[in-house]
Amino acid sequence: MKLSIDLGGTNIRIAQVANGKCLEKMSVACQAQQDASTVLSQLFQLIESMMNEQVDGIGIGVPSIVDPDKGIVYNVANISSWKEIHLKEILEKKFKLPVAINNDSNCFTLGESIFGDGQPYANMVGVTIGTGIGAGVIINRRLYGGQYMGAGEIGSLPYLDSDFERYCSSFFFKRHNITGIEAAEKAKQGNPVALDIWKEFGLHLGNLMKVILYTYAPQAIVLGGGIVAAFPLFKDSMEDAMRSFPYKVILNNVKVIPSCLKDASLLGASALLDE
Repeated sequence: MKLSIDLGGTNIRIAQVANGKCLEKMSVACQAQQDASTVLSQLFQLIESMMNEQVDGIGIGVPSIVDPDKGIVYNVANISSWKEIHLKEILEKKFKLPVAINNDSNCFTLGESIFGDGQPYANMVGVTIGTGIGAGVIINRRLYGGQYMGAGEIGSLPYLDSDFERYCSSFFFKRHNITGIEAAEKAKQGNPVALDIWKEFGLHLGNLMKVILYTYAPQAIVLGGGIVAAFPLFKDSMEDAMRSFPYKVILNNVKVIPSCLKDASLLGASALLDE
């Protein structure tokens, strides 16, 4: 059994994982505005609450650049005090168990590749769409991270007057003075303004899908994150934008799939120990 952790600036989620299934789970609000030692103490307490004699390792996904060999995390998103935390060393010293750490989007993608809709595909990209946007890359069924697990930071690519993250995540809805949840509720009621907002969102996301096709030419792109619950509202405009991709043999053979795997990130974090 593994302990699997999804460390976010808003919440910390932890689960006991065995045989590809999350057993006991817990989620608490992260004390992200406190100092580094406070967040570490919170993490210790969560691990201790889920620990038993069957646990033989700990896998963690973190929204940051990561040195996976040394287990150092750098400049963690939304946890300002975590500039450089030697997390693997700290946790292994305290709990006397092997610890594996990676970027959170990589964990989502690994989870989808092993346990979810990515299973049939040797080459795939997982995209997480939420507060921000991130991606993980699977090549020949292995996670590709590049230096410091920095591959897949597609949200930071320049786009229009800013970058893709500003147009393909919750930042986009702030431009329209609405949240994604509100926009989805109004669109489902037939509100024309909300429907147009989702149509525009799909256009921007379709342009991002083309970037992924140009750079990785995957067999599948699996979309995850809270905004993907509204997939039917932006699917058509996304696909319309993708039609201008020039290499039709690639376009016609890629699958864009909304994730239906619950806890993909936690399952992926547990699988880090087997990589």
